[in-house]
Amino acid sequence: MTLKAKALLKNRFWIVEDNGERVGTISHDEEKYIFSNTKGDVKFFDDMYELEENLGETVFEDTKSEKSHIKEVHGFPTSSKPYNSIFDLNRKLPLFTKSEKSKSLYCAGYYIIRFEKGWVKSFCPKLITVDRYKTFGPYKTELEMKQELSRVNR
Repeated sequence: MTLKAKALLKNRFWIVEDNGERVGTISHDEEKYIFSNTKGDVKFFDDMYELEENLGETVFEDTKSEKSHIKEVHGFPTSSKPYNSIFDLNRKLPLFTKSEKSKSLYCAGYYIIRFEKGWVKSFCPKLITVDRYKTFGPYKTELEMKQELSRVNR
């Protein structure tokens, strides 16, 4: 028996399959995990570890491996799993690509960019955008970026 939980709604609802055949569902509200099998049996659990312990195996393997992917470059958050990460010393920018073969560079972190209509906030903009327009950043948190945005808008 090899149970796997496939997320339909992230962190909310999963289909449980045994070797590709549906055997039940798991839903999560604010307080409990609810496992319902295809026979109509329903069980409640306080957390995913208690649920897995009761089922006798790890069903959230895929969910845990998604969380284990590091989504940061040189301490700055990224919008996707980074590839080819580098730190540009001249521009002082953490850079990455979104796939192994991509040639488009993105800047990790939060930025504010001045376009013709004014300052806008941006998360992981393309390097070409940062080169073309006046920018401030990178910031490690959205809060830092918002504080700088309010400062430049005064």
